[in-house]
Amino acid sequence: MESVFGKYFKGDRVIWLIVILLSIFSLLAVYSSTGSLAYRYQEGNTAYYFLKQFGFLLAGLGIIFVTHLIPYKVYFPLSQILLLASIPLLAFTLVFGASLNEASRWLAIPGLGITIQTSDFAKLALIMYIARLLATKQNEIKDLKNTFIPLVIPILIICALILPANFSTAALLGLTCWILLLIGRVNLKYLFGFTGIGIAVMVIGFFIVLETNAIKRAQTWKNRIENFSSGDGSENYQATQSKIAIATGGIIGKGPGNSTQRNFLPHPYSDFIYAIIVEEYGLVGGVFILLLYLTLLYRAGIIVKKAQRTFPAFLAIGLTLLLVFQAMINMAVAVNLFPVTGQPLPLVSMGGTSLLFTSAAFGIILSISRSQNKTDLFDGEEEEAKSNS
Repeated sequence: MESVFGKYFKGDRVIWLIVILLSIFSLLAVYSSTGSLAYRYQEGNTAYYFLKQFGFLLAGLGIIFVTHLIPYKVYFPLSQILLLASIPLLAFTLVFGASLNEASRWLAIPGLGITIQTSDFAKLALIMYIARLLATKQNEIKDLKNTFIPLVIPILIICALILPANFSTAALLGLTCWILLLIGRVNLKYLFGFTGIGIAVMVIGFFIVLETNAIKRAQTWKNRIENFSSGDGSENYQATQSKIAIATGGIIGKGPGNSTQRNFLPHPYSDFIYAIIVEEYGLVGGVFILLLYLTLLYRAGIIVKKAQRTFPAFLAIGLTLLLVFQAMINMAVAVNLFPVTGQPLPLVSMGGTSLLFTSAAFGIILSISRSQNKTDLFDGEEEEAKSNS
């Protein structure tokens, strides 16, 4: 068994274990939390969503397996193509995408009957591209015109296209890129100056949008913040039910399938799946899930430490930060530390394109880890950096 695993599943084995454990928790939690949904839409067939999630997880594991076998150097030139493709995709989704709760986030694929959330694609593309630019411009990283502005422009464009329909995703992606720039030794004067200007523009723009109703979701953002701070409204109902689930879970939980709050929580299988996990598996289960994501961050740090090239180092830490921050936000919403955001718990919440793109991110991280055991390291970024200097 050991030789079979070592032959076909390469890379960091701890990360592979994290993937398997999160997938197991996903199956258990989704099956437990979709009972009401099954009775409402599937005539009581509780196995429907379990099998659907099982299929998504199998597809996700397949994506991880294939992606982790692809040399990471492929993503160096591919990052430019993916970024250029993501911009029209986001724009098209914003105008013509399928709308839910006044937000156009999904793009329907004709003839297949499926939809994709194009922001998930754009997140991967942007992190790849920023990792590429940071790697090629390390010799002139402190330069404003030739380095900082080319780094900031794609971040602004992608986040601006995501923001009208999904503020939390735009903010999450912006924060991840900001930290990635900080790790990449970008001039702090430029970084903090740009951040201050950006915050001021966002605040002014937010009030203008509210007055003109240019973005319908702006009122939703305002209501969520007000409800979170005041403790009133329907958003507080979600947080209250989530806190009840966590409080009644105790230390060891009620046991698998014994959740009560799944009947009261909106979206217990996605946005609030962490609350269901804590209710059924207690504080022990909740802390275990938290530690899995923190361990992922730790293992990414080891990958970065071992990396002999800057591109894979920036790519690995960028993708890991994106996954871990998303997990932390989901868990913070469940315990009412953040307003409701709609961010799924990576690799755990009920499937969709988010799960598949999350799988691709895991696969790329494992690909970088796998390459560290080889001698055929990639020198393309250094060659390009020399040609640019």
